[in-house]
Amino acid sequence: MDALLIVIIVAAVASLGCWVLSLITRDTSWVDRAWSIVPVVYVWIFVGGAFANGDGSARVVLMGLLATAWGARLTFNFARKGGYSGVEDYRWAILRGRMRPWQFQIFNVLFIIGYQMTLLVLITLPAAVAAQHPSGLTAWDVVFALAFLAFLTGETVADQQQWNFHQRKKRAGGTLSPGFATAGLFRVSRHPNFFFEQAQWWAFYAIGATAAVSTGSGVIGGALNPSIVGAVLLTGLFIGSTIFTESITASKYPAYADYRRTTSMLIPWPPRTRAAAPQS
Repeated sequence: MDALLIVIIVAAVASLGCWVLSLITRDTSWVDRAWSIVPVVYVWIFVGGAFANGDGSARVVLMGLLATAWGARLTFNFARKGGYSGVEDYRWAILRGRMRPWQFQIFNVLFIIGYQMTLLVLITLPAAVAAQHPSGLTAWDVVFALAFLAFLTGETVADQQQWNFHQRKKRAGGTLSPGFATAGLFRVSRHPNFFFEQAQWWAFYAIGATAAVSTGSGVIGGALNPSIVGAVLLTGLFIGSTIFTESITASKYPAYADYRRTTSMLIPWPPRTRAAAPQS
């Protein structure tokens, strides 16, 4: 059976499972719990399919290992925040309160499950491209793999800094000026972890594109191929999610307005002026 067809079937079953569980538990964070797991499964299906067809290569194995490293790190970070213990994303609860029940269920099916689970397939398609264009590793593969690992490290550091802040905030009784992280990587980006998360999948796309170029596909169809849609839609999702998240944060913390004015939203960049008030 074609690897892509297997991925689509697995994704359909996972989506159905997330929807049924969301109805039973009245908890719409099941996609969040699958987010760091199913892409790794999809990539390894593409890897297995490549070797089954006699098209296996070091490149597809490398992509499988990179996706696994991404998934392991993200799963750990999600688990330590209580993501697998029945804690629902606070943003879904806010949206549920702004909609009628039937409206929220449509949103749940079309966006929370439909759009996001489809996106998790799309971001792994560069592995399918690499499987379709077997060739030896090149210097560009090394460059993009190292970039992926650098972005992975950046996200790890940002998540740890955010975790440390919230642990200090918890020990302080739930209040710690200015109310949100502004030190470390958060001095140069309001959401460095979001930036590095997207950047990893752009590097992943670049490895797949390298495979296509290496076998003579050229610029159109090679360097720029249809699998780019996953990285593009992921960036769009993060931008929209970040704007919504910041609207909630700004309503809770007056100092966030100054932080917004001085600090880049996503791309790490030196602050224009002194950032928000130093953390106590």
